[in-house]
Amino acid sequence: MKMIAVFSLKDRLKHIGHLDLMRAMQRALRRSGLPVSYSQGFNPHILLSFAAPLSVGMEGEREVMEVPLSAPVSPEEFIRRINEALPPLVRCLSARQVEDSHPAPMSQLGAAQFDITPRESAEALLAAVPGFLAQESIPAMRKSKKGMVPVDLRPLIYNLRVQGGRLEALLALHPSGTCKPDLMMQALSEFAGLPEPALYDICRTALLTERFAPLEDA
Repeated sequence: MKMIAVFSLKDRLKHIGHLDLMRAMQRALRRSGLPVSYSQGFNPHILLSFAAPLSVGMEGEREVMEVPLSAPVSPEEFIRRINEALPPLVRCLSARQVEDSHPAPMSQLGAAQFDITPRESAEALLAAVPGFLAQESIPAMRKSKKGMVPVDLRPLIYNLRVQGGRLEALLALHPSGTCKPDLMMQALSEFAGLPEPALYDICRTALLTERFAPLEDA
């Protein structure tokens, strides 16, 4: 059995890296005394997995993790005990217990929703959105293991709209194609005629399946 848990990460903790967040969550699980499963061997560790790493500098409202269990525990008890062990800026929001045969959240991931708030050049960026989306192709260069490779962002931007002085973006997040929000914002800044990419604050508000259903419920 395993627990599918949803957590948030806010404020200054957005600046810690993925591995540091993983270690912090593992420490909290150990301190909580919850019946979690450990790996075998000379250096046992908790078999914890996140659906998708958060980029440094990005807040997360509903991040999804999978925690294998060695014994049953109620979602309410899981939430209470892990929150007692976590720092205040990381909160477990919900949890549900599933069987070991349940697909891993990472394998069902298809898209992510982002809130992006420009810190400069907001008027130019927001005004450029309709024309930006009207393009048949949005070429960009993406860093890969083989170096910089060309990519067309347009089919990977499922939706982009202006909402109350900020941008709401629905972007592909899948092994076959991913649009990182910083790459999209760089392309949007260039399209808007800005000499440098605009600065912005960003929060990942939801992880979704390929059918755009909440990943936490899949």
